[in-house]
Amino acid sequence: MTDNQQRARASSLTELEAEADHLLGEEYEHTPVPAKARRSLFSVTMVWIGFPMIITGAMTGSILVLGMGFADALKAMIIGNLIMFAYVGLLGLLGTDRGMNFALLSSIVFGRKGYVFASGLLSTLLLGWYAVQTGITGALISSTYGLNYVAMTIVAGILYIAITFIGVRGLHWIGLISVPLFVILGIWVALDAASTTSWSAIMAYPGNNGIATMSMGVGLTIVLTLFVDAGTVTADFNRWAADRKSSLISTFSAFPFANLIAMLVGGVMTAALAVPNANPFGVDNMFGYMNGKQAAWLSVLAFLFLYCNLGSVCAHCLYNAATGWSRILSSNMRLMAIILGAIGILVAAGNIWAFFIEWLSLLGILVPPIGAIILVDQYIVRKNSEASADWRTTAFIAWAAGSAVALLVEFKAPEWSTAISAFLVAAIVYFAISKVMREA
Repeated sequence: MTDNQQRARASSLTELEAEADHLLGEEYEHTPVPAKARRSLFSVTMVWIGFPMIITGAMTGSILVLGMGFADALKAMIIGNLIMFAYVGLLGLLGTDRGMNFALLSSIVFGRKGYVFASGLLSTLLLGWYAVQTGITGALISSTYGLNYVAMTIVAGILYIAITFIGVRGLHWIGLISVPLFVILGIWVALDAASTTSWSAIMAYPGNNGIATMSMGVGLTIVLTLFVDAGTVTADFNRWAADRKSSLISTFSAFPFANLIAMLVGGVMTAALAVPNANPFGVDNMFGYMNGKQAAWLSVLAFLFLYCNLGSVCAHCLYNAATGWSRILSSNMRLMAIILGAIGILVAAGNIWAFFIEWLSLLGILVPPIGAIILVDQYIVRKNSEASADWRTTAFIAWAAGSAVALLVEFKAPEWSTAISAFLVAAIVYFAISKVMREA
């Protein structure tokens, strides 16, 4: 291809991107969202509430109840979600105040060049989550209805790319569909399962086969790391909020409200049925429960529900990934959504979703320090600061310290919370180094 042909192709691509932005709305990948483009409280709330109210959250609730027993798992769910509200809420306010996405905010804290490591890591992990959830969609459909796994995965992936391509409006619309479906079906599943036993028996459920094997620290880590990556890049969503009140209300709709409901649906169902050696990633989940009723209309509804519900979380993850990488590569969010979505479909076809728990452990080590450093920097050390350096080594030192301690906790003190340890150490180290350097 000649230089002229390359320039013509690039020009044509730019025109297509501009036309898409004109029709669907600007996504502000490289600049703050102006006041005139901010969205209503209802819109931002639908974006957030539709993210964690998903079947994967119910599966996580089942895992917690199987490992801890219902009473302790309930404590972990409540405490973990309240921590998430504080964490995501504070990070979200930064996005609202400045109108900046995560990549723009992290360039202030990690440097104009250094931000690539923080934003690139999170964007890649979120692309991985897109692949995981897309793979779960294909696997559940395939195992339940006998349909081809690869074909169902590709169908799911293309659908989720289409939602993401629309932009923040697409996230709003899928939330309008996904949330009511989950509330109605989730409550029905939980109550129907509970009707087979008593609530006192559910509360007393001791864990899988009568044995609790998971500590409170590990339980908290699982609750936190389920959405700690998306929670850390919350500015991608909260930059659209019109004011701080709207930002906090929309965050609360996700944590603790939506995430806790999802976890409780899975937890109550698991404790009520008390299936020996239950497998939440197999048939022992709300999707399997609905199909187990062997009612044709309910199976059809379950099929549609699964695609819509996991479509919500997949579209959110892909949106975050595309927003981050579009900033890094000086590209367009919608173009990156197509490219990254295609990569995610290929990865999903390789059954990467099977490494779900290992993925959560990785997030617990690498991600919480990033959010901790941003919070300490923007609320305590350098309020209202701007991107003034290419690299900020203090931020990277604190990040390394937090992740190193988390790694030690993961292998040497598994009864503690890896995520909380990583967050606290990074915050303390960053504050201490910043104070010493300022006084020196």
